[in-house]
Amino acid sequence: MIPRSMLRASRLCCRCYATNTTTTPPMLLKIRKDMKTAMQNKDSNRLSVLRALLTQTLNASKTSNPINTDMQMLALLRKSASASRAASEEFKGAGRADLAEKEDLQIKIMEEYAGGVETVGEEEIRAAVKEVLVQMKTEGTKIQVGDLLKMVFAPEVLGEKPVEKGDVAKIARQIMAETP
Repeated sequence: MIPRSMLRASRLCCRCYATNTTTTPPMLLKIRKDMKTAMQNKDSNRLSVLRALLTQTLNASKTSNPINTDMQMLALLRKSASASRAASEEFKGAGRADLAEKEDLQIKIMEEYAGGVETVGEEEIRAAVKEVLVQMKTEGTKIQVGDLLKMVFAPEVLGEKPVEKGDVAKIARQIMAETP
C-alpha cells in the first residue's frame, strides 16, 4: 500500500491547468465592483439588477456564446432593458403602478450601464458605409446588403471597432435606399 502522504504529493504534481483563458470584459468587472458597493449601501434595486445581470452572464458562459466583450454585455443589457420595458407596460395595463415603478427604476439602472459602453458614432458608420458603397459602385459589382455588410465589417473598415451590428445594418439599408 502507498502511504497517504505520498499519494497526496503525487496528486499535487499531476494537476493540469488550462492555457486557454479569456479576458473578462471591463463592464463585467465594473458590475461586480458596483455590486459590492450596492451591498454596502443597501441599495436593493441596484443590487437585484446587478445580480440578475451576473446570473445572465454566468448562464451565457455555459453556452457556446460566452460573453467576452463589452459589446456582448451591451447586447445583454439592452435585451434585459427591453424585457423590463415590456413587463412595466404589462404592470401598467394591469393597474399595478408599484411594480411598474420598480421596473422603471431597473430600466434606468440598466441604461446607466449601457451608456457607459463607448461605441462608434452614427456619423462614422455612415461615412464608412458610404465609402464602401462608392468603392463597390466603382468596381461595378452588384450591390446587395449582405455583400455591403461583409465589406463594412472587414478588418480595414470597421472590423474590430465596438459597433452594434444591427445599427450598421439599419444604416446600410437606409443609405442603399437613398442612393440610386
